[in-house]
Amino acid sequence: MYSSAQNNISDLLKLAKKFNCFYLSGLHEGICKPFIVAGYQVGLIRPDVLKYLIRFPEVFRITGKYVELNPAFRDYKERTVKVADVLQSLRKENEICALKGWRDECFGVTTPLYPENLLEMDRSAMCLFGIRNYGVSVTGYVNHPTKGLCIWLQQRSFTKQTWPGKWDCFVSGGLAVGFGVLETTIKEAAEEASVQKDLAKKLVSAGCVSFYFESERGLFPNTEYVYDLELPLDFMPQNADGEVESFELLTAEECVKRALTPQFKTTSAPVLLDFLIRKGYISPENEPHYRHLVELLHVPLQSIYDWPFTAAAATNGDGDEFHHVN
Repeated sequence: MYSSAQNNISDLLKLAKKFNCFYLSGLHEGICKPFIVAGYQVGLIRPDVLKYLIRFPEVFRITGKYVELNPAFRDYKERTVKVADVLQSLRKENEICALKGWRDECFGVTTPLYPENLLEMDRSAMCLFGIRNYGVSVTGYVNHPTKGLCIWLQQRSFTKQTWPGKWDCFVSGGLAVGFGVLETTIKEAAEEASVQKDLAKKLVSAGCVSFYFESERGLFPNTEYVYDLELPLDFMPQNADGEVESFELLTAEECVKRALTPQFKTTSAPVLLDFLIRKGYISPENEPHYRHLVELLHVPLQSIYDWPFTAAAATNGDGDEFHHVN
């Protein structure tokens, strides 16, 4: 099943460590400050971002241990507007890499400890604050009569703001404010691969993957809702939104080899590996680091941000207090 790819198996753990580079190293260096909103930790801020936020003391309260969004901003709308004003100001200066990929699409800023979004911000800026990202990914596959398990990959458009021209999952997209998980999945499948409604009914929810990546753009604590979609042998995906260059159907072995190259989008590798594990293609019998690999596909992001600051009226030892939303 996996024999000719045997020499690549040890590389899978290297790949998992790559898309979890911040979780495994940067997180433990202790140079990032917790980002607090309404008494909850929602992110982490690197020193290279902090130097810009210092210029906006009326919006961000910066101490030796944390960065807090001004608690005087009492509701969703006010927080959103105040942060957006700062981001637009910084965007005009054209110095911050992440903001050069401005998307005009907002993601919600949330915490497991509070049922509603605390604010929203442009998706390009989320990585500046280390805020958790949520997205959807679909693995489109076929059970080929002679080649066995085969998987459709897409090549991203060369004009995409992020990872241009890289190979990617069959379908993926961010979870924008106002859209549900399945709703987003069906929408992205139609836009990216022309998956019609009757075929979309065959989407199978298959859990989540979570990981914590870091790049020059920022910090990426990502959770992807993953779906499987078995496709007819004669199905030919066609892009409808201009964001895909091409599609290619590869065997499972070819997919592994592709994922191990620099031509593959690093943060999409968890979805592919998770699928191959669930299908039994990667197993304890052929992957010596199987348990570690599985763990690195499900990084406990909720516990990483479970700081003492999240308790109502907690103190950080300096007499500073935080309070939950009323």
